[in-house]
Amino acid sequence: MSGGAHTGSILTIDLDAVAANYQTLRDISGSAEVAAVVKANAYGLGVDRVAPVLNDAGCRTFFVANIAEAYELRSLIPPAEIHVLDGLMGQPPERFVARNLRPVLNTPDEIETWRSVSAESDRPLPADIQIDTGMARLGLTADEAETLLARPDWNREMAIDCLISHLACADEPGNPMNARQRDAFAKLMPRFEARRASLSASSGMFLGEDFHFDLTRAGVALYGVNPTPDTANPMAQVIQIQGEILQVRFVDTPQTVGYGATHRVTRPSKIATIPIGYADGYPRSLGNTGIAVIGGRKVPVVGRVSMDLTTVDVTDVPDELARPGALVDLLGPGNDLDDTAARAGTIGYEILTRLGSRFERRYIENGNAGPA
Repeated sequence: MSGGAHTGSILTIDLDAVAANYQTLRDISGSAEVAAVVKANAYGLGVDRVAPVLNDAGCRTFFVANIAEAYELRSLIPPAEIHVLDGLMGQPPERFVARNLRPVLNTPDEIETWRSVSAESDRPLPADIQIDTGMARLGLTADEAETLLARPDWNREMAIDCLISHLACADEPGNPMNARQRDAFAKLMPRFEARRASLSASSGMFLGEDFHFDLTRAGVALYGVNPTPDTANPMAQVIQIQGEILQVRFVDTPQTVGYGATHRVTRPSKIATIPIGYADGYPRSLGNTGIAVIGGRKVPVVGRVSMDLTTVDVTDVPDELARPGALVDLLGPGNDLDDTAARAGTIGYEILTRLGSRFERRYIENGNAGPA
């Protein structure tokens, strides 16, 4: 079976699964609208392919990180409602107005800047405001919010579309901080007189209806990461990583494998080498801890993961399966994204967003598989 035409590595992205995950999150969110977060090139999977599929699935509201991402998304889906999480970032606000973008205003200065631009316009210009209810990251502090709200004319000539905050511990349902943030948000919400309110991203949707408000923000769950780590993953898996075996080497004691001689064989063994390494986003920390799947059998990653190559022990795999040119699954059925991330000591977000450019990308859409 042949893999990538030039690299021997294949990344398969199931767009049908992305659409199915969006529908699952709509069902969970009840009456709340579900926006899609497509920042960081749709979490590394290709915003040019992912965003149109989400639009076809009924998504009309999108969030990105910065204005460059917003410009790209505007060219892909002209009628989309696009919100920019990092705010104005010192950019001329006219750049947002020209592309009909909605900045998430995170500081009093940004709010005043947008108010001035809105006052000069022939209509109030929509924007969001973020309040910090516990992340200590972006958004107005409690004191800044009170100072702003004490001014009777603070929102004159402005159109506040969405009041936003972000949960710090949403993937821990029993953490009391979730309720504290929800209550703080709900208390401030009516005073801002925003058109709608949004607190929950992927994991927050599963905390209950009182966390949904008017708009939820579907992020990493769209791409197959488990938003409920303590229970079975409700999301369909989206990606699969496969590599062709380049070579099978027979080794015996006292031989070692890879840089640093970190793996020493203890019996006559077969070691298969695959052309995928940390330059492709396969974490170096999976050396001697990761697993792969070949012919339905799990096999261990042995030795260190290097820049371009990974070695696996295929001693117990029949020769007809463990041969040059055969495909090995480094991530996929039987070895999903969350399991791989846990073995690497990281999270699924990081693996997704670090996927390299050398893979032959194949997309599944409407049941059909094809190249990017």
